[in-house]
Amino acid sequence: MLGVGSERGSGTVLAAGLGMVVVMVMSLLLLLAQASAAASRAAAAADLAALAAADALRGVSAGEPCLVAAAVAARHKATLTSCTAGGDQSVEVSTELPAGPLLGVATGRARAGPPP
Repeated sequence: MLGVGSERGSGTVLAAGLGMVVVMVMSLLLLLAQASAAASRAAAAADLAALAAADALRGVSAGEPCLVAAAVAARHKATLTSCTAGGDQSVEVSTELPAGPLLGVATGRARAGPPP
């Protein structure tokens, strides 16, 4: 005879399943937040590196523009992947920043100088 006793413990299984779903959603949200933070840090490193390189190119500060950009990016734990100094006193840089074992690398690009 099937009665109330046959469904005993089903609430526990349902609660455990819902708990696992909540843990999975929270894990995905944390990964998304980590990716967003890494992308923001890579973009900030690129912005600052481009500004420093543009200052060096214009003679406001000492040094070769791309070496200055690489030093600024390194101070922000990023790697300068490309640096192009234009004839119009503008500089374009790209940076990479490790985002974590699951996310790979975050990239940032920036340009500094007079308007194109």
